Amino acid sequence: MQVGRTEQAIVIAAPYDEVWQQTNDVAAWPDLFSEYAAAEILETAGDSVTFRLSMHPDENGTVWSWVSERTQDRENGTVRARRVETGPFEFMNIVWTYQEVEGGVELRWQQEFAMKPGAPVDTATMTARISANSTLQLALIRGRVQERAGVVAV
Repeated sequence: MQVGRTEQAIVIAAPYDEVWQQTNDVAAWPDLFSEYAAAEILETAGDSVTFRLSMHPDENGTVWSWVSERTQDRENGTVRARRVETGPFEFMNIVWTYQEVEGGVELRWQQEFAMKPGAPVDTATMTARISANSTLQLALIRGRVQERAGVVAV
């Protein structure tokens, strides 16, 4: 099985607590990410949340939706997520890390996944798509978090 891996990072010029709170408020993700039309919280247990994400319709009018689970480790600045309903993926795991750096907080996404045989695209194609989209989403998130935190971008 071919495994796809992507890694992107961005520095957000806002206080750590603000970055953590905004990016871990899954219910508010449709206002943070441009790709999500809805986020429904299905269950919370301790530091874990199970939720359904629905995307905006694609060019064919299809609304992609899946259930994921995220577990926060605030003390270590990490969040581990996995798709529960994998759809066209064999598996999809994501690690978010938060680190205070000069100029703000570095938010890093590391994604590891594989596509099922017969999926609409292969793992290499999905790797390229996820990498490009993650870069766009991180830049959008940075702008929105900084704006909501009252930070003037320079």
